[in-house]
Amino acid sequence: MKAPEPVQQLKHRRDTALGALVGAIPYAGFLGIRFERHGDELTAVLPYDDKLIGNPILPAIHGGVTASFLEVTAIIELSWAMLWDDLESGRLALDSMTDNLPRLPKTIDFTVDYLRTGLPRDAYARARVNRSGRRYASVHVEAWQDNRARLFAQATGHFLMPQRKDG
Repeated sequence: MKAPEPVQQLKHRRDTALGALVGAIPYAGFLGIRFERHGDELTAVLPYDDKLIGNPILPAIHGGVTASFLEVTAIIELSWAMLWDDLESGRLALDSMTDNLPRLPKTIDFTVDYLRTGLPRDAYARARVNRSGRRYASVHVEAWQDNRARLFAQATGHFLMPQRKDG
């Protein structure tokens, strides 16, 4: 029986994989999107920046920024869920993570519900994979700012899953 992996090494592998996934979406970096990880649970964070404002009179976060934030959150959550078993078992080697991560899912459609104005402050989002098969996945995302119970946007997306190397 294989000895359990030290906690720090496992944390490092998870953080490296998550960083590689987020790094594969350059626009996420431009917007400043980052992810907080607690085990297999991810929370996306969109730190406030003046460049995110679409209407300076209100001021309000641009609707395109909100939609992008939700879509990036959905794609990263879906990719994270795809990788989790290989990551935890050690089948995904740390030295090849940045080069050999699976391709990201492709968006088929993405519907955003703007529930209230995105205020000039940090925003947070969490995604839930409703269905994930070999070829298709459905994901729901919710975004909030100061109060998780008061969403400012939500979205549902459908994605074409990348072909796996083992299948």
